[in-house]
Amino acid sequence: MKSNSPFPFQFELFGDQYHYHYLFETLAFIVGVRVYYYLKKGIVDPISDENRLWIMLGAMLGALIGSRVVAVLETPAILGQLNFSILYQSKTIIGGLLGGLFGVELIKKIIGVHIASGDIYVVPIIIALFIGRIGCFSMGIDEPTFGVATHLFTGMDLGDGIKRHPIMLYEMFYLIVLLFFFNALKSKNLINGDRFKLFMVLYFLFRFLIEFIKPYQSLFLNLSSIHWSALLIFAYYYKFIVRISKSAFTKNVQHG
Repeated sequence: MKSNSPFPFQFELFGDQYHYHYLFETLAFIVGVRVYYYLKKGIVDPISDENRLWIMLGAMLGALIGSRVVAVLETPAILGQLNFSILYQSKTIIGGLLGGLFGVELIKKIIGVHIASGDIYVVPIIIALFIGRIGCFSMGIDEPTFGVATHLFTGMDLGDGIKRHPIMLYEMFYLIVLLFFFNALKSKNLINGDRFKLFMVLYFLFRFLIEFIKPYQSLFLNLSSIHWSALLIFAYYYKFIVRISKSAFTKNVQHG
């Protein structure tokens, strides 16, 4: 189908065309780090600077591995032709968060840190994700984050002449909601670590549900690697999910 869509947005450099996505990826990392250090100034961190560096290293290495593994498993058909180039180019934020989580937990066990360390990263991660999704949106169908065809008013031609769910825009809106939500939680007296756990559960829940309106490939039981990653997070945090669910129910009963 012929398309008059402006997607993907690209710029020219030395005669070649490049996606803006690469610029937004870099910007997301830079802004996320700056926001982290800005927020860190206003708190007394119970974790030493040296241990924080080790934890961040664990997060980055875990994210590097996890983002590639989950991304490759999104398209099981390519597993037979897997090579370094495909592995390097494949990445997904879900795998990055999943791998980063387990990378941090492994490093913390090695260096003997038993304090929850994730709360301070929540807002920087949300902001970095939002900036990164602008880049994904600019790529249209060149980035596998677009949705299936739709007749809803939200449908957009992302470069192939078909009105599709603009998944990237949906996620950007959701991230804005999360940012306001966690800003409102600043005054709440929560257990250390609960903010990060809540972010992971809420973000992975969104990605689990939104995956059903993407043209995904089944990995197992008609679910994609994104679905299974989300289910793994829900299983990992099941005690937390049960606890906050009971707490929310109790509060609703008391106020009712």
